[in-house]
Amino acid sequence: MITYHLKGPGGLASLQPIVVDDPSPGSDDVVIQSRAWSLNYRDLAMPSGGYVRNDKIKHSPPLVPLSDVAGQVVAVGSGVTRFRVGDRVMASFFRDWVDGDLDHEQIGSALGGAIDGVLSEKVCLPQRAWVQTPANLTDVQAATLPCAAVTAWHAFELGPLRMGQTVLLLGTGGVSIFALQLAKIAGAKVIITSSSDEKLARAKSMGADETINYRDIPDWDKRVRELTDDVGVDHVIEVGGAGTLEKSLRSARVSGTISLIGILSGRVDQNPSMLPALFNRITVRGIYVGSRRMFEDLCRSIDVNGLVPVVDRTFAFEDARAAYEYLQSGKHFGKVVIEAPK
Repeated sequence: MITYHLKGPGGLASLQPIVVDDPSPGSDDVVIQSRAWSLNYRDLAMPSGGYVRNDKIKHSPPLVPLSDVAGQVVAVGSGVTRFRVGDRVMASFFRDWVDGDLDHEQIGSALGGAIDGVLSEKVCLPQRAWVQTPANLTDVQAATLPCAAVTAWHAFELGPLRMGQTVLLLGTGGVSIFALQLAKIAGAKVIITSSSDEKLARAKSMGADETINYRDIPDWDKRVRELTDDVGVDHVIEVGGAGTLEKSLRSARVSGTISLIGILSGRVDQNPSMLPALFNRITVRGIYVGSRRMFEDLCRSIDVNGLVPVVDRTFAFEDARAAYEYLQSGKHFGKVVIEAPK
């Protein structure tokens, strides 16, 4: 079979397809024929060396990249009870985090960063690492779920998000668009930001109640306060990091929640003032994707509500590097997907 390797932390030039033996399942393993993969912002960091606890590329190259895959079971081990040949499945982001609080051992099982990932024609993982694909989704759509959708679900589960609350979303990438869809299913009001009026119009057509172009309104936190009668929002899905956190803190209501997810802007060594969190009793909570149980709960909601992921563009398996480059351009709205040959 063909698999992709990042040969080392040398940039995208180190991403190369190679031929390896097909995997053989152990007694507890499931092997799938991959049908589609999706990219996440974290995947852009791997060719350059990764980040904390996701740096196999530096200390033990090569790295098979990506965490998100959907496909069909083609072989199972003798001890497998959860799946049969022919089942459609998706990988869980953390191979070993099934439920409960994330612990030290489980955090080291993040696919495509801490350990080898899934950008291969066939993938073999223990049965605990797979989740049944919702019946209403294609494999291309299902491949978008394991990281971005589960992250949004986790944020709202811990919130918890309730009907009638107000959510602020930063940008229109994968996590934010899934959060928009889930928030509307929950009956919440959504405010979303972007630098593109075209993307804001698309978000509006999906149910966003208010939109803010942060290029036109650099002090977008003040606009958020205006839109909420100076009360602030109940939840912020914070994907910007150091570059946006202070404004997110000023956008949240007293006793509100900020789900800290990404580091898309600013420098990691910046030190935003946390005084608003102190004086307004704001909960700032780190969200690191989620467990298999959360993923399964998300899939039940998708089945019930008919949620359809937003796929911006698909690339052929042999054009995987172009998919990375397109994601890096920031032109996408929703998810970027790599599709296997028919």
